[in-house]
Amino acid sequence: MTPETTALLCSGVLALALAIYIFTPSKDPLPFTRKSRLDFLEERRDALYENLRDLNFEYRAGKYPEEDYRGQREQMEAEAALLLNEIEHLRTAAR
Repeated sequence: MTPETTALLCSGVLALALAIYIFTPSKDPLPFTRKSRLDFLEERRDALYENLRDLNFEYRAGKYPEEDYRGQREQMEAEAALLLNEIEHLRTAAR
């Protein structure tokens, strides 16, 4: 066997192994569990809280003018209030 033939054969085997690995369906059902509306809202709430902390930090660092900061903060707080209201409604309905 020539070195070129060996390299071609090894490349083909590697490509076949990669194709099998990539396209074989997973047998683990856990990654495909569905999230409830409450799970989604709690994740969004956590992201909003983190964004508010980042906004406050960047404002204190001088990266935002006062009126931009207030406008963004008010929008985020309004969205957080709606989320918290819906979360509370879903939790009381589940009881």
